[in-house]
Amino acid sequence: MIAVRLLLKEKKGPTEVARLLGVSRSAVNQWQQALRRKGRSALKAKPHPGAKPRLNHYQRQKLVEILLRGPVQAGFATDLWTCPRVALVIQEHFGVIYHTAHVWRLLRSLGWSCQKPEQRARERDEAEIARWRHEEWPRIKKGRAS
Repeated sequence: MIAVRLLLKEKKGPTEVARLLGVSRSAVNQWQQALRRKGRSALKAKPHPGAKPRLNHYQRQKLVEILLRGPVQAGFATDLWTCPRVALVIQEHFGVIYHTAHVWRLLRSLGWSCQKPEQRARERDEAEIARWRHEEWPRIKKGRAS
């Protein structure tokens, strides 16, 4: 739009406009031709839609259903979804190959977030932990302040 103003209102030539804007003269010539043919609307920014999604709406819904059933139901040994596992499920069910980094983007677009299972020792004694928090920790905390 700056080029339009320079060309039309300030009557500058294409070479001078190119120099002022730091673009090639051919770019200014293309803008000038588009302006002549279709007016100012031809020079407005047009959003680029990006690549066509490899999974359609139905397939994405089906993927969510598969994921909600869980990894064990999908044939994995543990109940933890990972990007490589999801990529494998997508390939097996829909015949589409996804890189694991792109699987993460797909999952985020479906409203899924990273969930890491909490790891706790099998020997964990909840009663002893509660006792320690109520009896030992206040004593240790007070002793440190003195």
